[in-house]
Amino acid sequence: MSVKHRIHDLLAPAKPGDTLSQAFDIVLVTLIGLNVAALVLETVDSVYVGALEFFRWFEIVSVAIFSVEYILRIWVCVVDPRFASPVGGRVRFARSPLALIDLAAVLPFYLPMVGVDARFLRAIRCFRVFRILKLVRYWGTLQLFARVFASRKEQLALTICILCLLLLVASSLMYHAEHHVQPQAFSSIPAAMWWAVATVSTVGYGDVYPITGWGKVLASLIAILGVGLFALPTGILGAAFVEELQSKPKATRCRHCGKEL
Repeated sequence: MSVKHRIHDLLAPAKPGDTLSQAFDIVLVTLIGLNVAALVLETVDSVYVGALEFFRWFEIVSVAIFSVEYILRIWVCVVDPRFASPVGGRVRFARSPLALIDLAAVLPFYLPMVGVDARFLRAIRCFRVFRILKLVRYWGTLQLFARVFASRKEQLALTICILCLLLLVASSLMYHAEHHVQPQAFSSIPAAMWWAVATVSTVGYGDVYPITGWGKVLASLIAILGVGLFALPTGILGAAFVEELQSKPKATRCRHCGKEL
């Protein structure tokens, strides 16, 4: 086996019996978890100020490891027949969702070196939390979620379009029903959309609410429609999960000891 093939197997989720690959997966998953913990603790001033140097070096070491991993994945991706082309294959791999997640994990660290605006930099550093998405490669349950959403993307997109249409209609009707008596709460259709979102999602914060008769009637109808509308994606995803789980081949077990073969 060539070095490139071995590195490809090492970076891929470990196969049974590959001790080195399993150890690499454990180290990388642990590093991802520690990075997320560090991101959370950095927001606690007393902890961050007291361990400023530790957080800085931990970030440097983590980014170095993630960067080497990303470069190696780009290099060895041609082992996969889907990305066999030396140039085009690597470009296609770099545009894949998992590769983009790997890139997002290190990009916030390098942006200050190219003179990015400080305000934009503060916003982009929040994307470090995307490092947790690297777990998708090693966590079968998350891969199941991804397959389910991918298999129902058309139906979910249609549901989102219907939801946006309902929000627009609800906010428009409520604006015309309430604007003359509550010009501050329903000052415009975009302002009324906040009420529509809170009502359709059944959250109902109560900071903005109708007081006219027509407004209350509209609010009641929209709230009922919101409950029904949010049941649609639940049913779509529930059916997709059942189909995905039923299509999964059952493991063969030894009839003597009961272990998976």
